[in-house]
Amino acid sequence: MSGPNPGARRCVARLPQIRAAMLVLLSPAKDLAAATPQGLEGLTTPALLERAEPLAAKLRSLSARKLADLMELSPKLAELNRARYQAWATPFTAANARPAVFAFNGEAYRGFDPRSLDAADLRFAQRHLRILSGLYGVLRPLDLIQDYRLMMGTPLSVGRSKDLYAYWGDRISDQLRSDLAAAGTSVVVNLASSEYFKAARAERLGARIITPVFKDRTPQGYRMVMVFAKHQRGAMARHIVRHRLLDPEALKRYDGDGYRFAPEESTGDMWVFLRERKPA
Repeated sequence: MSGPNPGARRCVARLPQIRAAMLVLLSPAKDLAAATPQGLEGLTTPALLERAEPLAAKLRSLSARKLADLMELSPKLAELNRARYQAWATPFTAANARPAVFAFNGEAYRGFDPRSLDAADLRFAQRHLRILSGLYGVLRPLDLIQDYRLMMGTPLSVGRSKDLYAYWGDRISDQLRSDLAAAGTSVVVNLASSEYFKAARAERLGARIITPVFKDRTPQGYRMVMVFAKHQRGAMARHIVRHRLLDPEALKRYDGDGYRFAPEESTGDMWVFLRERKPA
């Protein structure tokens, strides 16, 4: 897999420091990508990596059978993830880890399509996009991570914490508050799933939360079709990055894949986008 275009590195250096007007949240994915672009610059370390280490240690202590029971995995996937946690070790480098945005291969990341972004796009995404994670808490796109599987809703107990929500506590929201302050914004565009956004503790963010909802026409009326909704969350995040959107109101003009903003279906900051039919 080739990396960004030849001028990408120069773009990273030249891109001005833009004050963000919104911070976009995505979920990770269960499926991981097979390949990663090489030669990327500006790689970073997860802000909450120290809190990931006790989780990795706990998972490293579990047998494949226990991992299978905990995560509802097939024996083959359980063995794969046991091997991942046995190999998990810090420090992270470009030789033993890869940027988060290129690690995931779920439907949202097919919509986001990070491999087609150039380095200027990635620089913008690094400031404007955060990925919530069961293992790492909060990730920037270019944060190095080692492969893992740990959904936020997994009932993993660590010490006195009965699950991951208790383990992360206020740390995810604190980090997001810090990111919002650094970016000079108080607007969050929530494109994450409810499982992950719950960990952000929205009431503590002190931010305006805009939640786009994507629905398709079905014989039973407009419904959220999950595979399409996930893809569109990534596609909207891509739209924000590619068009350098700073004004949240500009999202109402989004028309990707035939969706249109429906003010009559929207309430407050829950913005509904409807699609009459899937493009051929």
